[in-house]
Amino acid sequence: MSEESTGYDASRIQVIEGPEAVRRRPGMYIGSTTERGLSHMVCEVADRAVNEVLDGRGTRVEITLSSDGAVRVADDGPGVPLDEAGDAAGPGLEALLTRMPCRPAAVGRHHVMLAPFRVGPAAVNALSRRMTAEVRRQGVRWVQEYARGLATTPLTEAGTATGSGTTLTFWPDADVFGTAEVPFDALEERFRELALLNRGLAVTLTDLRRADEPRTVRLRFPDGARDFVAHLDGHAAAPAPTDPIAFTYEDPRMAGTMELAFRWSGCPGERMRSFANSRPTIDGTHVQGFRDGVAAAVTAYARGQGMRTASDAGIDADRIGHGLTAVVSVKLDRPEFRGPTHAVLANADVRDCVAEAVRDHLGRWLKRDAARGASVTRAALSGERGREGLVRPLVEEDEAGFLHR
Repeated sequence: MSEESTGYDASRIQVIEGPEAVRRRPGMYIGSTTERGLSHMVCEVADRAVNEVLDGRGTRVEITLSSDGAVRVADDGPGVPLDEAGDAAGPGLEALLTRMPCRPAAVGRHHVMLAPFRVGPAAVNALSRRMTAEVRRQGVRWVQEYARGLATTPLTEAGTATGSGTTLTFWPDADVFGTAEVPFDALEERFRELALLNRGLAVTLTDLRRADEPRTVRLRFPDGARDFVAHLDGHAAAPAPTDPIAFTYEDPRMAGTMELAFRWSGCPGERMRSFANSRPTIDGTHVQGFRDGVAAAVTAYARGQGMRTASDAGIDADRIGHGLTAVVSVKLDRPEFRGPTHAVLANADVRDCVAEAVRDHLGRWLKRDAARGASVTRAALSGERGREGLVRPLVEEDEAGFLHR
């Protein structure tokens, strides 16, 4: 078919850039225009603040949902650079809030990525009827106003500042989101997860939208994955009889660190959460390595106690998950994922490294208490075969590629 017959040629091609592109197709940038998209917007703005704390440049992040629909994200870092060029920590303020993407890329194991797409606060600005920026830097307070992705005032000096930091406040555009509201519970779950995985992170969430029911949650967990297991078991029907087996280990072979905590209880099924660089995953080499290590340790213990002979096959890893609560977190300099949603970790070296560490730590734990070791081993030997009906995933991936619980 020729161009003459279709009436279509290069003159009909439209190039849409900047805020207009985001506003025309918001789902391409934040996934949806529902509560999920609003949660994504909060994460995009908070991403920079969280990484300031993890880099040691700040100590806390505060997120407030106000009665007028605003979302306020504040940190006590050094403050976003003011000039357009920015510095090693990131771009300048106006570039950060108006150019997409204009932000520092994640740098290995020490950075987290809060949102699935990481399109940056410029996309949030484009989808907000208003955004205000306050930067407290080197004793001076600076402010600037934006609307629907564009600056409406120049960067203005507004007096002296006590301390340092950045506060970004945005009002989601009702023309885009209708009556949808930012879901507090979803934010609490995601930031609780981040605080559990990163011991130095302190996050405060406050909801002031209902005067009769204000809510404030402070999230900080010095025991990391051990606290995470206790949190997961807190929703279980039966108490856990032992403290978690927990350890942190750096292995240069996988160019990263692992933090694991796990224990068995009287609850049916399996409660396992896995993460790579603080991102939830549904499977991967870290999970496979964990299962390999548990199976190897329990098999060796069973043979050593005469509960299994050397000629018997090893215990299947899927039979050991009955009643198991586990958190498996790895942080890598060069994470590799299978697929665009980063839901499955693919680094080959991770499997053997995690398996070896789990086998050694669990093996020692089993030998320290004969009754405890025998109990876990008997449960594994009598457990149901196969994963079907035994494993209850706590994180799944839907058709759109989003992870949810």
